[in-house]
Amino acid sequence: MTQPLSYFITAPRGAEYLLAGEVGALGAHTVKEGNAGVLCTGPLELGYRICLWSRIAGRVFLALTEFPAESPQELYQGILTIPWDHHLLPEGTLSVDFAGGSPLITDTRFGGVKVKDAIVDQFRDRYGVRPSVARDRPDLRVAVRLHKGMATVSLDLSGESLHRRGYREEKGEAPLKENLAAAILCRAGWPELAAAGAPLLDPMCGSGTFPIEAALMATDTAPGLFRNYFGFFGWKQHDAGLWEELRGKARQRWDLGLSRTLDITGYDRDEKALGMARSNAERAGLAGIIRFERREIGAARPSVAGGVPGLVVINPPYGERLGRGEDLARLYARIGELLKGEFRGWSAALLTGSQERYPIGLKPRKVSVLYNGALECSLSLFDVAAVDTSRRKGEVAPVPPPKLLTPGAESFANRLRKNLRNLEKWAAQGEVSCYRLYDADLPEYNLAVDLYGGEKLFAHVQEYEAPRSIDPADADRRLREALEVIASVLEISREQLFIKVRRRQKGASQYDRQGATGKFHQVSEGPCRFLVNFTDYLDTGLFLDHRPTRELIRNLASGKRFLNLFGYTGAATVHAAVGGAPATTTVDLSSTYLEWARRNLELNGLGVEHELIRADCRLWLEETAEEGKQRWGLIFLDPPAFSNSKRMEGTLDVQRDHGTLIALAAGLLEPDGVLIFSTNLRSFTMARETVPGLQLEELTPRTIPFDFRRDSRIHSCWRITRP
Repeated sequence: MTQPLSYFITAPRGAEYLLAGEVGALGAHTVKEGNAGVLCTGPLELGYRICLWSRIAGRVFLALTEFPAESPQELYQGILTIPWDHHLLPEGTLSVDFAGGSPLITDTRFGGVKVKDAIVDQFRDRYGVRPSVARDRPDLRVAVRLHKGMATVSLDLSGESLHRRGYREEKGEAPLKENLAAAILCRAGWPELAAAGAPLLDPMCGSGTFPIEAALMATDTAPGLFRNYFGFFGWKQHDAGLWEELRGKARQRWDLGLSRTLDITGYDRDEKALGMARSNAERAGLAGIIRFERREIGAARPSVAGGVPGLVVINPPYGERLGRGEDLARLYARIGELLKGEFRGWSAALLTGSQERYPIGLKPRKVSVLYNGALECSLSLFDVAAVDTSRRKGEVAPVPPPKLLTPGAESFANRLRKNLRNLEKWAAQGEVSCYRLYDADLPEYNLAVDLYGGEKLFAHVQEYEAPRSIDPADADRRLREALEVIASVLEISREQLFIKVRRRQKGASQYDRQGATGKFHQVSEGPCRFLVNFTDYLDTGLFLDHRPTRELIRNLASGKRFLNLFGYTGAATVHAAVGGAPATTTVDLSSTYLEWARRNLELNGLGVEHELIRADCRLWLEETAEEGKQRWGLIFLDPPAFSNSKRMEGTLDVQRDHGTLIALAAGLLEPDGVLIFSTNLRSFTMARETVPGLQLEELTPRTIPFDFRRDSRIHSCWRITRP
């Protein structure tokens, strides 16, 4: 198995991007997020390393082949084409997991039987004997998925879900799966806190899953180290020497990690649950490392050792064991009182059922959607405010009197709150941390409000220039009112609020420098990270309406050389590279934005295979097309609506010149390449007669994001190919 292999790694829904980062760190190539999992490539060693070291993965599927299979007979014949004796001994055992279906295969059990019959019939015809079926721990677990007429055949290298670490033989009611607990800890920043020597406390620990997973991370213990079964143990191509080498190195790291001094505590009111937790910790090799105590939640206290703030992680009941209503409301209120009273300066992570809406009196800095099996849950992350040491002990902070709002300002505040309610859950489900909250919804408050979630929540406010008929004094008063309302509704300080006036731009003035602070903030977009600047330019460096377009580019980029024309700060380039583009070229006339693009690439761990070229894109296109030496599999062409920059020859008018630009760019495509063309000119009309011989598909409706649905003319987008 020396050739690169294709894998699909499953994960709890909502944790795909965490798994993508994890398998990338384990050496995977062309990592691509999918639904409830990650696609990647790599050697056999990668599959072993994921089985041994992944804390978030569920199963590891090694792809064998795929073939058309609408009917049972096509499915049977397709399975027969696989040389099963390369994978299993004739006297071995097997199990088949079948998912999906077709109009002629509507029962998954029937589909699984057809697959099993084909495998055993092949062995019987060749060897006169056949493997037997074993549902528990077979030598070979075969997985077949039938979707849209195509059957994908894989081997389940994990054998059984990787959340079964081997330490939890005893569990309480509604246990949390170990890989979901690990995902929550990662999202809450525990690996970084553990490296700094911070403590962790679970005041409702049950059978101890959170403390044990936290300790495994802090001691650098491979989560698969204690398992005695994997699906590849009975596979004929299993490399036992390689596996034992990897496992030996993991044991060395475990031995070294156990020497660390840790402060990890679990409390629970149920002594039986604590007994299970202690037994589980002992089986995990963590006896004596985690402290378990019987305490009511109200009696939980932080460790006094070192006084370092840490992480409180809580998975309270969802309503099954405690009745909904008053019981849960009181419990959540007690959680809030506990955090505010005893854990100031700490971080907190709270996992609840998606329907639980009981306030705890703290505003989360981030809310995400995760799935505990089929149950949708909300993960809320909090930064509990530190104690204000400027006041004497026992002194109460003065509460400012409420400020009366004008009727207009009250309407604006209500609209912001409504938009926030509608967009927060959508943003959490899609892992969207930067989005448009408000876009001139009310005529008298002619603003665009964009939220950027990073180390803090920032609001970037753009005031559309008022017409001359509006009294400047009234416009100024409404702007001041609006800024006060925005800060109040979002519960942010004025230092987190940035305001600019957006006038009708000419030429390249939209890119002109507005200030010189040089201060950048880091934000995320899916698996990518970017630097944004709220003060120095009219735009921040990340066009939010292009978010779906960048995601499309990331999904198309695997294995394709990528060209980004009018590349700006390289956001599309980062997405393409993260999506698996082996090499990229970014062309822009501005050295400032190319340097910004370089920093964005470095921020994502991307290096020298990504070329940055300072040039007039139109002239560069002409020269490169004339040379005819280079081709790209994916090109993004996003010219400004108009430019008369002194650094370029003549002017650029996208309505006038788009045919020429598209034709030149399409000439640089590989035979099966794709060109994505986009423009923010609101009045743009595609002149098809200027691009003869090209296939055009308009993508505009698909690329207008949910938060820009008020303004469907924000941009136009097209997919262009050569027949």
